[in-house]
Amino acid sequence: MKRILLTTVSLGVLGFAAPALAADLPMYAKAPAIVAPAYDWSGFYVGVFGGYGYGNHNLNNALGPAGFANFTVNYSSQGGLGGGEAGYNVQSGNLVFGVEGDFSWFDIKGNDNFALGSNDATDLRWGGTLRARGGIAVDRLMLFFTGGWAYGDLRHTNTNTDPALGIDQFDNHRSGLTAGAGIAYAITNNLIGKFEYRYYDFGTYARAGVPALTPNGALPFNVANTYSVVTLGLDYKFGGPVVAKY
Repeated sequence: MKRILLTTVSLGVLGFAAPALAADLPMYAKAPAIVAPAYDWSGFYVGVFGGYGYGNHNLNNALGPAGFANFTVNYSSQGGLGGGEAGYNVQSGNLVFGVEGDFSWFDIKGNDNFALGSNDATDLRWGGTLRARGGIAVDRLMLFFTGGWAYGDLRHTNTNTDPALGIDQFDNHRSGLTAGAGIAYAITNNLIGKFEYRYYDFGTYARAGVPALTPNGALPFNVANTYSVVTLGLDYKFGGPVVAKY
């Protein structure tokens, strides 16, 4: 009986003392939950790239004699490319805006296999672009679109079947347009890998007659040129630290 009374009294004393002790303990605020750091795409970058391209060429002979006037033939070209680039991005929320310029060495060439009696070949040798870019970023992954001005050196070679007439070769420095899209991923805080598709339209170049035929005896002609290229690239981004968000 004494033990029961003693236990009851002890529990009562502790029950009254608990609120008083709790009142004397210091209060601490709950620490905020930390969310994984978000990658910041802002900043300057430089990089290199390489890939493969495919060209389409529409050759038209509008001044030839009967049976050849307005004769049109399509031929293709293909080959590799490589180059370097530099650009700058600004990020606002999930949106990324920027500008990028590049220079490429091309080896994209093809010919019409004597479709007009002589062989016409086009070789895209080098070029560059200056473009705007816009993208949607999800942490280290970005989907982007790009478009702007393009410039290219296209060399045309016409080989006559008559060895005495020989070869007529000339360069065309063409301004045009380019547009495309791609995906980029920040492998580290500074290294960014990307895959990109780009379309080029360099318009039409012409070879006039002197006075009625080209220098090696071919009929005057003009050639319209478009290209599609795919590339893999690696960029190095300066600055633009990872920003932790809470």
